[in-house]
Amino acid sequence: MTEETTASSADSRVREAAEGAAEGGVVGVVLAGGLARRMGGGDKPMTALAGKPILEHILDRVRPQVDALALNANGDPGRFAYYGMDVIADTMDGNPGPLAGVLSGLEWARRVHPQAQWLATFPGDAPFLPKNLVSRLSQAVERAGADLACAASDGRAHPVVGLWPVRLADDLRRAMVDDEIRKVDRWTGRHKLIQVEFAAEPVDPFFNANSPDDVATAERLMARIG
Repeated sequence: MTEETTASSADSRVREAAEGAAEGGVVGVVLAGGLARRMGGGDKPMTALAGKPILEHILDRVRPQVDALALNANGDPGRFAYYGMDVIADTMDGNPGPLAGVLSGLEWARRVHPQAQWLATFPGDAPFLPKNLVSRLSQAVERAGADLACAASDGRAHPVVGLWPVRLADDLRRAMVDDEIRKVDRWTGRHKLIQVEFAAEPVDPFFNANSPDDVATAERLMARIG
């Protein structure tokens, strides 16, 4: 067998493994449990952008990438009933940040979708997420033999845009409860993490609409990409 054939065979195995994960092993959660202080409070994903809520832009991009999708949000879940997906609250009190949303997502996946091996997480204020996000993260994990993956762009990591193994749900809960870990980087640093770089042109796919000014910028970016 030639070196070229061996490389081609290895690439094929990686593609098959990633495709297998996408077919039966990946569920997702949109993280929207924050307080949206810079937006003046309320539900940031429901902010209008180009004629529809930011959440709808996100769902259009990520729903085809996962087998099931939930929304991590606190308060009355009925306000999101229109979207027909599970709404899961933080399972830790005190608004401890996005890591709590990851934990809630992992525990939801284990409870509701026991066949799922992976959880993909998507920020609730990022309307330009890549349509190949999950497949690229899956491929990177397989190639590197990593425990988990997160996205990066323009040389900057985006820790909450990630692919997390459901098997680490209990590990994360212990880290948050016993060690009081709140920063995503502190916990992922305990495991083998692979960062996956995405192009930041023509639009950074991980642009966050965190404030009214950001929403205005997103309107201009949306017009640019059509």
